[in-house]
Amino acid sequence: MTYFTRATAAAGVLLAAAGLLAAGPAQAAPQLHGNRLHLTITRSGARADSGRSALLRCLPPHGHPYAAEACAELTAARGDIDRIPARKVFCPRIYSPVTATARGRWNGRMVDFRRTYTNSCELRARTGSVFDLGD
Repeated sequence: MTYFTRATAAAGVLLAAAGLLAAGPAQAAPQLHGNRLHLTITRSGARADSGRSALLRCLPPHGHPYAAEACAELTAARGDIDRIPARKVFCPRIYSPVTATARGRWNGRMVDFRRTYTNSCELRARTGSVFDLGD
């Protein structure tokens, strides 16, 4: 009887292993629980204390005025802010540079983003809701 139990167990292990191999490589699910970015917007030439900032967390979305939208856009872009589709808006041609920074982790990967945009309108058009921290 012992032999039958061991043989059954061995067959079960082999069948399970074969099933995993047939299924192919596992797809990693997004790890939203660890996704957090410290976002900062500063105006060029302004005092260091005149910027805005927020800590964006995505499970549940909070810490940001438009956290759910920002998390959805970042998820679609796989955490790469440069991959967020630009909005089709008309921005005034006023030179008032703003610098956006994002530091933190997204799906286990370090994020260190820094860009300077011509004005706040261009910033929002290029980064979606991520840097829409309110006025």
